[in-house]
Amino acid sequence: MATIPVLIALAAGGAAALMFASIASGALFSLVLFYLAPLPLMVAGLGWGPFAALIGGVIGCIGIGVSFGFSYIAAFGLSIALPAWWLSRLALLGRPLDAVSGSAPPAIEWYPVGRLVLWAAGFAVLTTLGALVTLGADEATITATLKRGLMRVMGLVPDEEIAADTELVLDALVALAPAAGATIAMMTLTLNLWLGARIARTSGRLTRPWPDLRDIELPSMTLAVLALAVALGFTGGLVGILAQVVAAVLLTAYALVGFATLHVLTSRAASRVLWLSLAYAGVAVFGWPAILAIGLGLTDAVTGLRRRYRQSHPPSGAPPT
Repeated sequence: MATIPVLIALAAGGAAALMFASIASGALFSLVLFYLAPLPLMVAGLGWGPFAALIGGVIGCIGIGVSFGFSYIAAFGLSIALPAWWLSRLALLGRPLDAVSGSAPPAIEWYPVGRLVLWAAGFAVLTTLGALVTLGADEATITATLKRGLMRVMGLVPDEEIAADTELVLDALVALAPAAGATIAMMTLTLNLWLGARIARTSGRLTRPWPDLRDIELPSMTLAVLALAVALGFTGGLVGILAQVVAAVLLTAYALVGFATLHVLTSRAASRVLWLSLAYAGVAVFGWPAILAIGLGLTDAVTGLRRRYRQSHPPSGAPPT
């Protein structure tokens, strides 16, 4: 039976490497496979233990290195293998609480989901900065390289004169690119962790009880870090880019808190499914409604909105507190 985790790790590492390498094909569907590359490693880590994800990550790094060269090992390791192993390891961390009586086994306090979200945000910042460093060592070089890349994508010829309106669009896209890339990286990591846990749970391999995602909370210091990042984002230079990236991922984390708050506030509404469907569809289609989710998450962090709602709306049969 000891060979089973090893085989799982080999399969997970090979699958993750193939999904990561599929982006080289240039096909549109390969982008989906690329973003789902951490999923096999997370399934292995959550279902068969973090060591399986670690071995799978090493196998994937070796496969990527042999196929594409040594320089791609760092890209796979930082963006795929390391986050998959570390997040699956943290998700399975638990410590026993003091039992009331010696006869009953102690309850387990599992690693908070909110801190997992922050770790995903941290990895998104790390991978985004790693990608930016490959473009240049200063803001001007990074901006120029991003602009040339966007011009090629848009079918424009670099160094040729372009219309003023197009120039403004390019400058806006270049300014938003680092923060947008970090946001996408964080969301895909979070989605992969959720999917990996669902798959492990469905197969009966998940040892951790499924958490109530409506209770997700971020540490109180997150607000202070967000405020500092927003302030530094206006300074310019590499510090400004880093601050904007950090602010983007933390605002994304508060958007998740906002959706958790929305689930709580609509828990007794007759049209709950309709409101939730409209909220998720609005963010997926238009994007800007995410600002409302961020505002709701920040409001809950400051005022304890969910706690107040639950106190004023206790479960049936329970007296108000």
